Amino acid sequence: MLLAAAPPPQPPAAVSATLTETDVRVTSGFRGARISLYGAVFDRSGRPSDVVVVVRGPVQTVRIARKMRVAGIWLNSRPVVFEGAPGFYRAASTRPLQDIARFGQLRKLGLGLDHLAIAAPAERRVETRYGVRDMVVSALGEDYYAWRGAVVRLKQTAGLYSADADGVTFVDKGLFLARVDLPAAAPIGQYTARVLLFQDGRMISDRTLPLKVEKVGLERAVYLLAHRRPWLYGLVSALIALGAGWAASRAFRRS
Repeated sequence: MLLAAAPPPQPPAAVSATLTETDVRVTSGFRGARISLYGAVFDRSGRPSDVVVVVRGPVQTVRIARKMRVAGIWLNSRPVVFEGAPGFYRAASTRPLQDIARFGQLRKLGLGLDHLAIAAPAERRVETRYGVRDMVVSALGEDYYAWRGAVVRLKQTAGLYSADADGVTFVDKGLFLARVDLPAAAPIGQYTARVLLFQDGRMISDRTLPLKVEKVGLERAVYLLAHRRPWLYGLVSALIALGAGWAASRAFRRS
């Protein structure tokens, strides 16, 4: 008696993607750039899929203060310093993130503006609560969310943070497209574009692509001098200012 052989298991679903531009060059006339990301979902089963594209810029330290009225005078409160905030963040998806995965999954992966890992280390302390040792507690208390929300709003106003629930579209069966707009204020540095494939609320596959935003020409020379030799940059700037002042005084004296 011959038994029918079991069909071979199907390979797991996977995602692949590429950027139309991996090196954005910033000059004095830079007004922003639009980058397109093309990708494909490989899944023989044909199950419904969702794609999330997250583009993150270099990590920055954000210092923020609150206006306070003291004795009729508006003063800045003691600043709160947030670390780990990306200088640029854009999340694009095929539909709203809360419809793609559960809260815990989104928080774990840092998907969406509500789940960005932004911490204020100077405002944290370690305590023992509920029998758990070394538990990190924010000294800001409930105000932490207000401060964090202010950071996100400021970044959104500057065009550096955004989330688009319709930012990824399937142009054909298994083929998708996402566009990322970099504003003129986009920070210089190394970026990453992460592409995640979801099925039934679970992340099945992901791919990370590098993206670089760098200054070129004279702007790059000045940028590198300011960051690598700040003392020399300051000296040159002072000499230029002194020279410009001397030239202006001579010109007005002759007139």
